[in-house]
Amino acid sequence: MAHAPRRATADDIHAIATGMPHVTDAGTSSDRPVYQVGGKSFVFFRTPRPDAMDPDTGERYDDVVVIWVPSDGDKRALVGDSASPFFTTAHFDGHLSVLIRLSRVGELSVDELTEVIQDAWLSRASHRRAQTWLAEHGLT
Repeated sequence: MAHAPRRATADDIHAIATGMPHVTDAGTSSDRPVYQVGGKSFVFFRTPRPDAMDPDTGERYDDVVVIWVPSDGDKRALVGDSASPFFTTAHFDGHLSVLIRLSRVGELSVDELTEVIQDAWLSRASHRRAQTWLAEHGLT
């Protein structure tokens, strides 16, 4: 009998992001890391902002993570699927990123989350670093 894929957790976000090569944390606090490659952010834990809030209570979400995407088409695919936990706000119009609440990350499998974060890293890494990583993983 096949096992169901393991659901992702907040810890998986950290592990996947820091598991990519040449990653640094440019965040100013341990609870809000900003994972970067070559000085470019690819995953960051956002402070509560007025553009992302609970529609019923008006309270700002305090668990939003921003993840870069390779293209606008990728962004539309992720946020356009009504079953997807990814979303965006007007603040991020024209920005190649999607948002996800930590409270919903468990709707993704670890494999799904890994793919999104690896794509984020690849979209922000230098061409040389990206090509090296792809070659090392047999993806070129």
